Amino acid sequence: RHIAHVIHYDLSYIVQGAEHGPDGAIVLLHDFPSGAFAWDHIIPQLAGTNQAVYAIDMLGYGLSEFPWPSDTSIWGHADCLSMLFADLNLRNIVLVGHGLGGGVAQVLATRLSRSRIKALVLIDTIAYEDTFAPNWPLPDMKKCQEPDQPHQISVEDMIKQLRETLPKGVHDDSRFNDDILNDYTDQWNSDLGKEMLYQHIRLLLPNYSNAVASDLRLMEKPTLIIWGEDDQQMPLKLGQRLHREIAQSELVVIPGAGHMILFDAVDQVAGAINDFVGKL
Repeated sequence: RHIAHVIHYDLSYIVQGAEHGPDGAIVLLHDFPSGAFAWDHIIPQLAGTNQAVYAIDMLGYGLSEFPWPSDTSIWGHADCLSMLFADLNLRNIVLVGHGLGGGVAQVLATRLSRSRIKALVLIDTIAYEDTFAPNWPLPDMKKCQEPDQPHQISVEDMIKQLRETLPKGVHDDSRFNDDILNDYTDQWNSDLGKEMLYQHIRLLLPNYSNAVASDLRLMEKPTLIIWGEDDQQMPLKLGQRLHREIAQSELVVIPGAGHMILFDAVDQVAGAINDFVGKL
């Protein structure tokens, strides 16, 4: 676990295989509302690629700084990460993004770090004007974007709502136990955590992801799209559209997996990434 200072903020990241050097690193960007911990069972399976693997807590998540107020839109995250990539001298990056992290990856691959990124992996990603599900990970997400919403709910009630709605992101919630829920909710269980969570929600802006949609067609980077067949938050038709519009792309659909595919289908996701990297 390491800390890097970029812009005005401290970002926390995990690296495995740093001895392989910065060239060809695999960089993993998590979804909302999780953190680098979401990749815990994926990282060991990528070790066989003989490339460094980085899992980053994006700004306002996990062990990274929680600056409130701040720009934690996909463009704000991409701005921080483009500087982190430069500081670490990462190049020929295989950039992997799940959900929100996929939206950030699109900005980096098409705009802010285009020259550093060799290939892209998008996993059940936000895209175009689809930036959040109506009732996940909190009920009535559109209302949650209203500026006064953090003042209308207590920390305790917010955590209760998260614990009730998060299991809807997995295909089989019988294994989604309290310990796993704690990983997802503990970081928000404070007044600052509540403000950060609602800030993240307010900045899930469709125009920000749609702004790079046309660039994806011209990106000319090998792209792997992985999708859970049973994703109720970001439906499969979104992945199919991405596959149609990104020329150098392949689509892997995983049966029996929901939006939280890193929980539902660890081995399949890791296997698909390893196969893709092996062909680059």
